[in-house]
Amino acid sequence: MAVFADEAEVYEYLGGVFRIGMADPDLVAKLQPSGVVLRITYTNPDAVITVDMPNSEIHTGAGAGPDPNIELFMSADTGNRFWLGKVILPVALAKGDVRAKGPVSKVLKLLPIAKQLFGPYKAKLEADGRDDLLKA
Repeated sequence: MAVFADEAEVYEYLGGVFRIGMADPDLVAKLQPSGVVLRITYTNPDAVITVDMPNSEIHTGAGAGPDPNIELFMSADTGNRFWLGKVILPVALAKGDVRAKGPVSKVLKLLPIAKQLFGPYKAKLEADGRDDLLKA
């Protein structure tokens, strides 16, 4: 069974981690020059998040935001486990748990920056009493 009840929860938590990142001037300074516009399409429940790193914008919903130059496809559960530090992206890509379209090497270069958000993501789940997501 999926850990997220609906699309709104995906946007609140998985979209929320990107909002946390975009609120950090140091992270934004590292992300903007990447030129990456990342679209993540989640399943179970279905949700789409587009992160425009050069313009520090987050768009939710299918068709929202600029066209991506990198796309990732995964279950929302996999996204949750990634932000908890339980998914190693290169391994997930190799196993097919995460599918990618576009220059994956650019995403892999951003992993050290993404890892800085693992703690804030976990803290948000703890603050909201979401043990179900923490244990997933």
